[in-house]
Amino acid sequence: MRKILIIEDEESIANLEKDYLELSGFEVDIVSTGDEGLVSAKRVKYDLILLDIMLPGIDGFELCQKFRQFVDIPILMVTARKEDIDKIKGFNRGADDYIVKPFNPNELVARVKAHISRYDRLTNQQQKDSSISINGLVIDHRDRRIYVNEEERILTAKEFDLLYFLTNNPNQVFSKEQLLERIWGYDALGDSTTVTVHIRKLREKIEKDPAKPRYIETIWGVGYRFKH
Repeated sequence: MRKILIIEDEESIANLEKDYLELSGFEVDIVSTGDEGLVSAKRVKYDLILLDIMLPGIDGFELCQKFRQFVDIPILMVTARKEDIDKIKGFNRGADDYIVKPFNPNELVARVKAHISRYDRLTNQQQKDSSISINGLVIDHRDRRIYVNEEERILTAKEFDLLYFLTNNPNQVFSKEQLLERIWGYDALGDSTTVTVHIRKLREKIEKDPAKPRYIETIWGVGYRFKH
């Protein structure tokens, strides 16, 4: 049974999420603080984390960044704030998705299922592939690690999946919507800001000069492609 960790200090919301996820066949743990969340995530192997932003003590943004030091599973941030800057801030710290309160519980379950399914498919495929080397960029698919000129760069799960997909489809142009569907596993539920932020973060980590990218090229008005 797949395990979900909910980190939410509003009991009614946490129980609503738990009820719908359990009805869909998930095993669910609930904690109400960031410190409890860190302990649980280190002790139990979860398949996904539902993370509220406004928590007592350590907030969701800082907590997400801490999680990314030791897990690469999907992290969905839940918040009452709708500002784009919060989404960008969350993505910058390693979040995979962002859902705004009040939300439709069925939509929440759909996103959870989509992320876990996509993570499983990409991870299983990557484990079958050998490493590739392109112009100083080495991608170890089995261990999910990358190196630029022999120096390891740390990527989030979705950053790795996005880079993996692009390198396996070199010189092909993909729109933001296509990448959202291929990597995140949904389209109508998604936000193209997600792709923009992840591309920018990837460039910061793998490009010598992100303003003049060698690997990931922007095709204005169309999308992105990996140059080989």
